Amino acid sequence: MTRCRAVCCVYAVLLCCAALLATLQPLRAQSILDPGTIEVIRVDGAQRIEPETVRSYLQIDPGDAFNPEKLDQALKRTFATGLFADVTMTRQGNTLVVTIVENPIINRVAFEGNDRVDDETLESEVQLRSRLVFTKTKAQQDVQRILEIYRATGRFGATVEAKIIQLDQNRVDLVYEIDEGPQTRIEAIHFVGNEAFSDGKLESQITTSEYAFWNFLSTTDTYDPQRLNFDRDLLGRFYRSEGYADFSVLSVVAELTDDGSGFIVTFTVSEGERYKFGTYDIVSSVAALEPEFLKEHVEFEEGDWYDAEEVGDTAEKLTDIVGDPGFAFADVQPRPTKNDDDLTIDITFDIEEGEKVYVERIDIEGNYRTMDRVIRREFLLAEGDAFSVSKIRRTRRRIRNLGFFSSAEINQEPGTEPDRTIIKTEVEEQSTGDLSFGFGVSSQQGPIGNIGVQERNLLGRGQDLRASVTVAGKETQVDISFTEPYFLGRDLSAGVDLFRITQDRTESSFDFRNLGGSLRAGYDMAEDLRHVVRYSLEYQQLDNVDNDASEIIRAEDGNYLQSSVSNEFTYDTRDSRFDPRSGYTLRLNNELAGLGGDVRFLKTELFGSYYHSVLDDFTLGLRASGGNIFGIEDGTRSIDRFFLGGQRPRGFEYAGIGPRDADTNDALGGKKYYSGSVELSFPLGLPEDLAIRGRLFTDMGATWETDKHGTDAKVNDSSAPRVTVGTGISWNSPFGPVIVDLGWALIKKDYDKTEILSFSFGTQF
Repeated sequence: MTRCRAVCCVYAVLLCCAALLATLQPLRAQSILDPGTIEVIRVDGAQRIEPETVRSYLQIDPGDAFNPEKLDQALKRTFATGLFADVTMTRQGNTLVVTIVENPIINRVAFEGNDRVDDETLESEVQLRSRLVFTKTKAQQDVQRILEIYRATGRFGATVEAKIIQLDQNRVDLVYEIDEGPQTRIEAIHFVGNEAFSDGKLESQITTSEYAFWNFLSTTDTYDPQRLNFDRDLLGRFYRSEGYADFSVLSVVAELTDDGSGFIVTFTVSEGERYKFGTYDIVSSVAALEPEFLKEHVEFEEGDWYDAEEVGDTAEKLTDIVGDPGFAFADVQPRPTKNDDDLTIDITFDIEEGEKVYVERIDIEGNYRTMDRVIRREFLLAEGDAFSVSKIRRTRRRIRNLGFFSSAEINQEPGTEPDRTIIKTEVEEQSTGDLSFGFGVSSQQGPIGNIGVQERNLLGRGQDLRASVTVAGKETQVDISFTEPYFLGRDLSAGVDLFRITQDRTESSFDFRNLGGSLRAGYDMAEDLRHVVRYSLEYQQLDNVDNDASEIIRAEDGNYLQSSVSNEFTYDTRDSRFDPRSGYTLRLNNELAGLGGDVRFLKTELFGSYYHSVLDDFTLGLRASGGNIFGIEDGTRSIDRFFLGGQRPRGFEYAGIGPRDADTNDALGGKKYYSGSVELSFPLGLPEDLAIRGRLFTDMGATWETDKHGTDAKVNDSSAPRVTVGTGISWNSPFGPVIVDLGWALIKKDYDKTEILSFSFGTQF
């Protein structure tokens, strides 16, 4: 009985298995048991895609055997097309049935919840777009791309979810639902292992900064891993420029705070020993090149603190010097040798004759708008010239300085011959048009408003066109200018300016209107020396003279046509125009009026300034200027003479120094002047992100001698120096530069007009 029950159970199990196998008909099991031959391939489920297209993906034809391996490969190939959400294969007799479920077509792609990043930016990053086939894999890849964009802006808490909305005809709307989350800021920056420099000093050397409420226009206080990697390099450059040749950044760790609102960044550094320069030598294997001649171009001396950047700069300088035609293939390599006993580093500059290579061709890519010739004229090499690394380096700098491209790279590729090379230039264009609105307040001009438009690369030709309107409390000015940087294909800039100026000269009791234009040309005489020549033709009106104005002013009332030519030489090595810390500038300007017209004079001005860092972040500035004007045949007018006060020197009103009518107190302007200033600028102990600096100064100056035009007017006049002392602050604010000065006149004349407070504030956006 028991045995019968067991046999019955076995039969029952076999019957169930047979029924299941008959129902499912698995392809692989059947093909293994009975390979057979495929007579027909049937495609089920096709809507948009033709069945014959599906069969082409299989790469299986009728007459082939039911081979499990080939069928498995066919299944994978079909899936790999990305066109199908599901593919199955079954066998019905000798028929291979391929059942497909097509991926839907995207009707539109939308973004929801993105306030900080606009749709255009996101659309440029995602792969999926309308009318493309939707796949879950690509949708998830797009989600990761969107997250990377938000992480680059410091929003590590952002979440993105891809959702689909089913439509008819197997179409879908793809919606990326975005929760941007809070911005992940840098709460604190710590340094471990630094003994030579304070945390504050090191923090000033890197681009990442701690969060501060006043720094709301900056993104440097948001967490960015790429920026931290750049900061590692910046720290290395700083330490190696201070003599720490063995410096290294051991680690950079960014840890989220407990509440997840920000990061704490810790730089762990190893400073090593501080080295000085030891001996230096120049060894040359190039015939006819005297190393002794080159030694005078080495600026560092034995005993100076080691500076890796100075070594690199010297190598570049020597490369440029030996890069003359006679030594075009010379290669300069610095070889440092450390002496751990006395902590010095000996430097040997090896000059070797490199392989002779000539430029076969110069290719330029990426300039869809800018003409080729605009870029080619910046090249210091031409096709057929001997290849020079230094000239390529300077060419790259010249192209980047155009301001037309967000990036510019120059690389070498092999030419058609071993001694030929192809120079490949790749640029990425950026916007060159600017629309600016400005506003400000000045103690001299009152409220100031400005609107301007500029195109720095007109029609891709590299030309500059700008127009602006400035309205102030005492002045209105309209300017239009055009500049061709390479006139007639030469390294010579040429331009034309048109202007209309209206001034309320209350200090002299008249109004002044000036309508005119000028032609100018300029060229670089050397790297920091520029010469500009200008011809101007102006129609001037000196009118609305007060009835009780000075006789001298009333004698100048009228209309004038002024034709003048001027030239200006400028030598400028300053590191910054707004807040210079080092370098100097010299400027000489001469203007001759009288080439026709009603006005004749010769006017000369000389300006000079020098800046030098003293102590730690203290800067000493020295400035001096002087000028002279004399009339040719006739006297000079007040609008052409010199006025001092306001910013030169501080502590006096504009036109507060100089000749004045003794009866009316009108400012008449002087034919001669001099001025000078000594200023010490320094940090105020505030966070460096605020960019606020204080200063102490003493100014002096005088202007004297005027033309009376045959009148009997009594004039108060003196060439004696006026001297002021004062203090002030400068703030390079997110809205523009803010300057506030307090000046007190120590030496002055009774008729001078003083002004303790002077300030200016302005911005453009």
